[in-house]
Amino acid sequence: MLELLQYFGLPLVNASTQGPAIDNIISIVHWLMAVLFIGWGVFFIYTLIRFRASKNPKADYHGVKSHFSSYIEIAVAVIEVGLLFGFAFPIWASRVNDVPKGPDAVQIRVVAQQFAWNIHYPGPDGVFGKSSADLVDEAENPIGLDRSDEFAKDDIFTVNLLHIPVNTPINISLSSKDVLHSFGLPEFRVKQDAVPGMEIPVWFEATMTTEEFLETTKGSAREGKGFEIACAQLCGLGHYRMKGFLTVHDDEGYAAWLDEEAAYLEEEGDDDDWGDDDDW
Repeated sequence: MLELLQYFGLPLVNASTQGPAIDNIISIVHWLMAVLFIGWGVFFIYTLIRFRASKNPKADYHGVKSHFSSYIEIAVAVIEVGLLFGFAFPIWASRVNDVPKGPDAVQIRVVAQQFAWNIHYPGPDGVFGKSSADLVDEAENPIGLDRSDEFAKDDIFTVNLLHIPVNTPINISLSSKDVLHSFGLPEFRVKQDAVPGMEIPVWFEATMTTEEFLETTKGSAREGKGFEIACAQLCGLGHYRMKGFLTVHDDEGYAAWLDEEAAYLEEEGDDDDWGDDDDW
């Protein structure tokens, strides 16, 4: 059944803990729709032949006396209710109620804009620094981070580059600076609209690193291409180029990346200090 997912528009590889449940319900719904499509199609053709004018020159005003079709409709409704309560509702409840918090989860802010993904990490202190619309500089500070705030001094932000550790809950606070966007990670079965004026939690847990994923793409059209962040909502003329990249590290690799970013921030701070002294 999983091989058929590629024909449903999903990638074969599932790289998250919630992926199997989502794949299952998508597969079941597609099979149900296929059965209904074929069944009602056959019934429609049967009625065209069975009740054609040449065989029924006079209309029958009494109508159908059998309740067979009604029973089928009731059965389909019961199956659909079962899908909702047995599969869809539990998955949705988990996505909404089980948002990971605390030190065991990585907290990240993602701010969408035309046409980029701004990624904000709280730094070693674990607290997001203040940001202000008045400080937004599209070239240097697209999220308006206030570096004068004590909690913002160690914050990290990137553009279109999301780095996370494997086998760790990731809690993303998703928002938008301008219009409606949609944060999509196909291999992780994640898609959530980014709505202006709202911060929406999105969480998932990766089960394979980027290196492991690249091994699965060898010999395919995706060979050499890692995880991508897609915008799944038409958001303007530049929508086609609103694409980011996700790198999943092992624990050591993620720690090394954080250290590298911290060193870069320190160098940046030293350059600012040097500039002040030079002016003096």
